[in-house]
Amino acid sequence: MRLPGVSLRARLLLLVGLALVAVCAAMALTTVLVQRAYLLGDLDVRVSDAAEHSLGAAAFHPDRTRDLAFLGASGHPAGLLAARLDTDDTVLAAAATVGRDAPPQSLTAVQAAALSGVGTDGSLHTRTVPGLGTYRVTALHGHGVRVLTALPMGDVQDLLGGLAVIEAVVSAAGLTLAGSACAVAIRRQLRPLGRVAATAAEISRAAPGHGEVAGLPRVPERDTDPGSEAGQVGAALNRLIDHVEASLAAGRRSEERVRRSEERMRRFLADASHELRTPLAVIAGYAELMNRGTDRVEPGLAWSRVTAESARMTGLVEDLLLLARLDEGRPLESAEVDVAGLATEAVWHARATGSDHEWQLDLSLDTPPLVLGDEARLHQVVANLLANARLHTPVGTTVTTVVAARDGRCTIVVRDDGPGIPPALLPTVLERFTRADTSRARATTGGGSGLGLAVADAITAAHGGHIDVRSEPGRTEFTVHLPLAEESGAETLTWESGASLR
Repeated sequence: MRLPGVSLRARLLLLVGLALVAVCAAMALTTVLVQRAYLLGDLDVRVSDAAEHSLGAAAFHPDRTRDLAFLGASGHPAGLLAARLDTDDTVLAAAATVGRDAPPQSLTAVQAAALSGVGTDGSLHTRTVPGLGTYRVTALHGHGVRVLTALPMGDVQDLLGGLAVIEAVVSAAGLTLAGSACAVAIRRQLRPLGRVAATAAEISRAAPGHGEVAGLPRVPERDTDPGSEAGQVGAALNRLIDHVEASLAAGRRSEERVRRSEERMRRFLADASHELRTPLAVIAGYAELMNRGTDRVEPGLAWSRVTAESARMTGLVEDLLLLARLDEGRPLESAEVDVAGLATEAVWHARATGSDHEWQLDLSLDTPPLVLGDEARLHQVVANLLANARLHTPVGTTVTTVVAARDGRCTIVVRDDGPGIPPALLPTVLERFTRADTSRARATTGGGSGLGLAVADAITAAHGGHIDVRSEPGRTEFTVHLPLAEESGAETLTWESGASLR
């Protein structure tokens, strides 16, 4: 039922009231009908008995067609009405006893006419006799006699009327009590919905899009019982609030990432332009000196400086191009790569370029670990990690490279006992353009461009792996995880288990 402008509580009360009225009406009607059938059945039995008694008394004088003397015989109920009928069921004579001790009174022609047409088949009829009331009538014949007998229905009608009044009073009282109880029950059951609505209104006033993403109000736990409809609504609202907070938090994190990315991009563009401008300025300066033919600089020194700065620019541009290719998802070369041999070569190269550090290699392997990928790029991953350790640790630092394979994965660990990574830098150490030294003078101190670890991480991700970083003073570990290649039967190198390079 839809009633515009009417509250849910009022609609429920109206529906419950209508249902109760319908139930009470049905019960009252059923009771009255059953009682009426019972009383009429009892009256019909008495009418039939009286008709047989009258027929027996009238049979003693069958020739007296208008004789109603049998009304005075004993055994007749009070209020009996009797008549003698002709063969065509026409009333010849009729009389009625008004009281138990009163003499019979003859009926008028109008009253007698109301009894005509009743067949002598013993069936029961209801007739209203003017001036006397409603009667239950039957007629019998036998022994050449036709007799009509009737008993008044006043007592039955009075009893049924009283019963109807009693039913109405009881039903009204029951409806009042039941309606009151239902109103209380509905009010109590709808209280949780009211609290849920209040929570929703409070959330709408909180304007979460402009405030904190956490701390939005929740529906109380007592109103989230899944066993009730109101509890299900409350629980659903709490889940919706959780999703809203999660979405807002994700949006804030995304905005923060974009902001940080833009900041890093701006810083990188400034740094990259400076780094490219510096070698270009050096190259242009030496070229100008050589063009002038001055003896302030030796040609060999000038060319060596030009070559070094060109190599520096080339490395920076190549790193940028590699990251761009990886971002575009361009496929890499795919072949089985011996990680142990690759790591050994990278450590030897690092030892040759950084003799002021202690380089160690630990191959704790029973079989050569093979991964499927681009050997040159994987070599670049290990080389970048070793170069990072060399550039950011003091002279004499021990750098250990460990290669292991277990559970279908190959791990390469580059560990050093240097001062460690600053805690503020650790979460973003693998991101692009991240450097411990953000000053533009780092080029003169041997610092990098901030792309080495980002390149290593991007290459590892392109091979289906990832890099973990853990650092504390005296111990920093970069762990590369790569999936091992499936057994292919290809020839592989062998070496002694536990081989070590010092």
